[in-house]
Amino acid sequence: MVFAHILADPSGGKLRDVIRALVVIALSLGMSWSLLFAQHQILPDFQADPSARVFHGRVYVYPSHDLAGSKDWDMRDWHVFSSDDMVHWKDHGKIFGLEEITWATKHAWAPDCIERNGKYYFYFPADDQIGVAVAESPTGPFKDALGKPLIGRNESSVRSIDPNIFIDDDGQAYLYFGNSRDKLAVVKLKRDMITRDGPIQVLEVENYHEGIWVHKRQGLYYFSYPSYRGDMTANLLEYSIAKSPVGPFEYKGVILDNRSRNVHGSITEYKGNWWLFYHIAGPSPYERRVCLAPLHYAKDGGIEPIKMSDPLLLDTGK
Repeated sequence: MVFAHILADPSGGKLRDVIRALVVIALSLGMSWSLLFAQHQILPDFQADPSARVFHGRVYVYPSHDLAGSKDWDMRDWHVFSSDDMVHWKDHGKIFGLEEITWATKHAWAPDCIERNGKYYFYFPADDQIGVAVAESPTGPFKDALGKPLIGRNESSVRSIDPNIFIDDDGQAYLYFGNSRDKLAVVKLKRDMITRDGPIQVLEVENYHEGIWVHKRQGLYYFSYPSYRGDMTANLLEYSIAKSPVGPFEYKGVILDNRSRNVHGSITEYKGNWWLFYHIAGPSPYERRVCLAPLHYAKDGGIEPIKMSDPLLLDTGK
């Protein structure tokens, strides 16, 4: 567990560099990632709500950006980070911000991004609406594609926040979003990725609160999300599965209790291994930190629960 702390702590110095070198060597020799990685902070202060995507052999993480010293969810822009070894992360800087849109002025919250048609589509919430920006590169610069929201405020019975984009094997794109007790919204998109294709549907998902993430594995659709349960606000990351992208859903259980106010994450496969990206509270609930943990599946397809086994993760000091 000290190993994870050294990797996350920029004061680790030469010892940290040696350990990182050993990680790279171990990966080249095909050693198990789970033996090398405990849960640890991977991005600099303060980022949250990580959406992890693999584009052309590289992992890109699109988080929200907490302001240092903030006392509220008053984020204003988004950065992107990337890595080809899950150890060294490059900050590509700001890729989009509220000042670049005309229809909202606050709440640059949890985003998502996907590639299609040789372009990159960045879905973002702002002031309880959801927009889409487009770029030629995963690192931007992104430009508002519509000049207006793709999903407006109060268009359905769920709040228009926390977009998650998913393209199924048949090419159909689904945009999921929402904050509501046991209710999740979804709308199909046309192939241009900026036009809705049909009405918004509201799905019943047990214990759902917000922060939906959808991934597919061996024919099953996994819906992971913060629930409204737990001893803090949305601190349990839970999941349900389905045999179609719109349900019906079978509740499966808790993936992670991050033991801090709210959790929001993403699940992705990289170089044959599955990973959970999520955040924990830092000095305050409004100054969060993005962490990483290996993810494993049981023989029946269920996700094995992850334990917060490193107590240093919750230490807001060194």
